[in-house]
Amino acid sequence: MRLTVAQALVKFLANQYSERDGVEQRLIPGAFGIFGHGNVAGVGQALLEASVNPADSGEMPYHLARNEQGMVHAAVGFSRMRNRLQALACTASIGPGSTNMLTGAALATTNRIPVLLLPSDVFATRVASPVLQELEQPYGYDVSVNDAFRPLSKFFDRVWRPEQLPAALLGAMRVLTDPAETGAVTIALPQDVQAEAYDWPEELFAKRVWHIARPVPEPAALERAAAIIRGAQRPLLVAGGGVHYSEATAALRAFSEATGIPVGDTQAGKGALLWDHPQAVGGVGATGSPVANALAREADVVIGVGTRYSDFTTASRTAFQRPGVQFVNLNVAGLDAAKHAGEMLVADAREGLDALRAALDGYHAPVTWDATDWNRVVDEAFHLGHQPLPAQTEVLGALNEEMDARDVVVQAAGSMPGDLQMLWRARDAKQYHVEYAYSCMGYEIAGALGIKMAAPDREVFALVGDGSYLMMSSEIVTAVSEGIKLNLVIVQNHGFASIGALSESLGSQRFGTNYRYRDPATGMLSGDKLPVDLAANAESLGARVIRVKTIEEFRAAIATARASDVTTAIHIETDPLAPVPSSESWWDVPVSEVAALDSTQQARKAYEVHKRDQKPLIGGTQP
Repeated sequence: MRLTVAQALVKFLANQYSERDGVEQRLIPGAFGIFGHGNVAGVGQALLEASVNPADSGEMPYHLARNEQGMVHAAVGFSRMRNRLQALACTASIGPGSTNMLTGAALATTNRIPVLLLPSDVFATRVASPVLQELEQPYGYDVSVNDAFRPLSKFFDRVWRPEQLPAALLGAMRVLTDPAETGAVTIALPQDVQAEAYDWPEELFAKRVWHIARPVPEPAALERAAAIIRGAQRPLLVAGGGVHYSEATAALRAFSEATGIPVGDTQAGKGALLWDHPQAVGGVGATGSPVANALAREADVVIGVGTRYSDFTTASRTAFQRPGVQFVNLNVAGLDAAKHAGEMLVADAREGLDALRAALDGYHAPVTWDATDWNRVVDEAFHLGHQPLPAQTEVLGALNEEMDARDVVVQAAGSMPGDLQMLWRARDAKQYHVEYAYSCMGYEIAGALGIKMAAPDREVFALVGDGSYLMMSSEIVTAVSEGIKLNLVIVQNHGFASIGALSESLGSQRFGTNYRYRDPATGMLSGDKLPVDLAANAESLGARVIRVKTIEEFRAAIATARASDVTTAIHIETDPLAPVPSSESWWDVPVSEVAALDSTQQARKAYEVHKRDQKPLIGGTQP
């Protein structure tokens, strides 16, 4: 079959499927793209043919994004909502169009979420080099800006010749469907090669099903893990994102009920056990609940399920303080299973939890916690009555209480992820979607777009601070053009609330964290607030806008937005200095060792106190 490289690419992708537990679906159900001279006549032309003649070219729905980074974020949101069983393709033009996807690639790989990136590249023939937007290096003519994707990708290849395409595609699909090694998958496509014709074997375009494995625990490892847990007097289970991706929430609930072991969660793992379950103790770590963190400090065995143990989860390695604490790490990835000198149980989360439950038959941990006081603190934070502007915790509380269980809240950066992990009461396994592995400002609206595409029957609420909104609001236009209804909550606090509070705690006096005019008298950015109207901006991009000032108005606006059939933005101003409950935990951000400022000197003293509890290696010796 004679097709161009780009046409063959699209036809191949249209015939790839994934399967797990007998459920089969398209692996690549669509593509985002922004066209320039590097791909408009290649992948762009191929996507056009697929739109006009899907029976011949293969069905590949195309979505026009407005920002290359944004479309990768949307693809990540889509795949995470589909539990990594599907991935979207993203095509961009040569040079800046492609390198705009680098941040998205880093986010996808850090979060272990599959996405297929198709950056356009320089001429393979080099006949016209240097071409527009080509970066030249004196040490090699085979280097382009797309080589920057190599350390950010779990698979990278550049197709210099048509003959190389089949192997590149098979390698890409393998990694996209590997639960242990997935992330950004990049195939760089020289712009001349995209348009080059070749005679392809028919079998390249046959339907191919990629079976996503559920690895089972190795019997000896299972026996060792069960022995450690059986000896525990104060065990704690930490549920990470892997519980969701392996669809193991029911297995986790059965395990916790059978063993009595309390379950804390990470940002990616929130909702793995719903908030009102007797064994649920809330978030663990720097932005967790005091209940979970008290259990973490005294835990003699920590069972990590599907978690990569980020510094927020371990409170920068200060959370687990009991001498000789042991770890049992159930993870599909050996990289994570080996952390903290843990007993490695390399397996699918669902299969591993079921096997552990059977191996622990008869074991039951004592109840050593009471969440009554903490629940009262959360209630107070949700109904603070702060004046004259409401507190951010009140906005989150109102949204938490007004949302339906199947609605989805989306967030990524600033002070809100911390408040959300600490306070949010998840009533559905997929209600809570916070991207915190990369914590990328600008993810919120784009990610919400992908989530809504993946779950059109759910209402999606993107919580976005003014800083993140200014970083990337462009995908509002994509949602409007596609008729995809989003609910946006724009929280205006005239600066960076999270970094402002962090700066103050580190003795840096909130320097450079407020949006202000420059004061000509001092030369500092400490003048009046800037007259930035984010609501007017959202309206100019096609969203319906509701401006509110009070929490009562905000609650009414949520109901109005839910009832609307168009993308709606709710704008509310909050006080960045309003109080937030303490997690009774710590996060390691170094403070200047020497400084002239007294505020920094005092912060350094506090920092050194916390550093005393930090362990370079957590984990006791094996029995």
